[in-house]
Amino acid sequence: MRTYDFAPLYRSTVGFDRLFSMLDQAARVEPSTQWPPYDIEKVAENAYRITMAVAGFGLDEIELTQHDTTLLVTGQKKDKDEERAYLHRGIAARAFRQTFNLADHVRVTGASLENGLLAVDLKREVPEALKSRRIAIGGTQAAVGQDNAPAQVENHAKAA
Repeated sequence: MRTYDFAPLYRSTVGFDRLFSMLDQAARVEPSTQWPPYDIEKVAENAYRITMAVAGFGLDEIELTQHDTTLLVTGQKKDKDEERAYLHRGIAARAFRQTFNLADHVRVTGASLENGLLAVDLKREVPEALKSRRIAIGGTQAAVGQDNAPAQVENHAKAA
């Protein structure tokens, strides 16, 4: 497994510590611990969807919690299978806890469970105060000859 040292970046940047922490965390996660499997897709310019395969879990067994920039999805099976005697058990029924780090101003707009797939819809809504805006430059008119246009020279030819 390849490891990266972000220490030089910590020393030369300000305010990116959350980004580097997420990169460190992503590098440490084993692929086998990422259960249940999920997809993250961009469905529009500012809209996203997380789809998780949670076969066997009902609506009352899954919980979604968003706190600031973290989305936590947990699943816990209720004990209904005690009276059953399984000869083979291939459908996973273990509890899960999956955390997603969200960008600033991303919020959950809805969730649905259909055909064993949990779909979580997210939308980025940047407040107007934080959006970029064009700033008009005020003051006096530009000085003559400073507009980068070629100078117009009048031709005064004298009659012979």
